[in-house]
Amino acid sequence: MAIILDGNALAKQMKKQIKAEVEQMSTQPGLAVVIVGEDAASHVYVNYKQRDCAECGIRSEGFALAADAGEDELLALIYRLNKDDNIHGILVQLPLPKGYSEQKVIEAISPKKDVDAFTLQNVGRVMVGDYTFAPCTPYGVMKLLEHYGIDPAGKHCVVVGRSNIVGKPQAMLMLHKHATVSICHSRTPNLAEITRQADILIAAVGKINLITADMVKPGAVVVDVAINRNTDDGKLYGDVDFEAVKEVASHITPVPGGVGPMTRAILMQNTLKAAKNA
Repeated sequence: MAIILDGNALAKQMKKQIKAEVEQMSTQPGLAVVIVGEDAASHVYVNYKQRDCAECGIRSEGFALAADAGEDELLALIYRLNKDDNIHGILVQLPLPKGYSEQKVIEAISPKKDVDAFTLQNVGRVMVGDYTFAPCTPYGVMKLLEHYGIDPAGKHCVVVGRSNIVGKPQAMLMLHKHATVSICHSRTPNLAEITRQADILIAAVGKINLITADMVKPGAVVVDVAINRNTDDGKLYGDVDFEAVKEVASHITPVPGGVGPMTRAILMQNTLKAAKNA
C-alpha cells in the first residue's frame, strides 16, 4: 500500500510560514488576480486563490472583465498593474475567451511580477536553472517530493504530458535535480513500456485513468497532476487509476488533495518573493 503524498497538509504548513514572514514585513505583498469572462471553473480557481491570500496575509485585488472587453482593454489593465507599486504579483487566469492571444497577454506582464512564471524570460530562466520564480504546479511537485524525502538524483523520471505549464518545466526541474528524464505525450508509441521504467512517474495529460496499475513499476513514486471532472458522477479524478495504482506504487498523490493545494501554496510563495524583491 503506497504512502499518500499529502499536499493539503504540506500546503497548510507552507501558508503558515508565509503568513509569519508577511507579518514581519513593512510592506504587505499584493497580488492582482485578473479574470476575463464567465468560465465557471476559472471563477472557482480564482476564489480559492483569493482565500489563500487571506490565509497568508497577502492583499488580493480582483479584476473581472467581460468576455467581450477586448484584448486592448486587458493589456491596458496589465500595463497599469505593472506600474502599480502596491501590486507585486500579477496573475491572469487562463484559459482566456476566444479572440485573445494568451501569449501576447502573458508577455505583457512584467517578468518581476510574473508569479506564474509563464513569460518567456521566466521560462528561459527555468530552462537554464537560474530563476526567481518557477511555475507553480511543477515546483509544487518538487516541494512535495522534497518534503517526503524523495530525491530525484539518479532516478528515471517519466513525465507524461508536454504542456508549457506543467510537462516541459517539470522535466527541467527534474533535470536540475539530476534525474534522468523521459517526456511522453499523445504520439508516444508503447507508452506503457516507458512508464514501467519510471522510478518517478508524473502524469499531466488530463485523461481520467490513463495510467493503470500495469503501467507502473512496483515501488515507483506516482504523482498525479491532473484534475478531471467526470461528467457522469461530477466527481474529480486524476490521470491515474488511484485505487489500483496505490497497491503497486511506494508513494502516490491523491486527487484532489495532492498537487492542487501545492500549486496554490507556491503561488503565495512566489508573491512573497516578488514583494521581497520589489
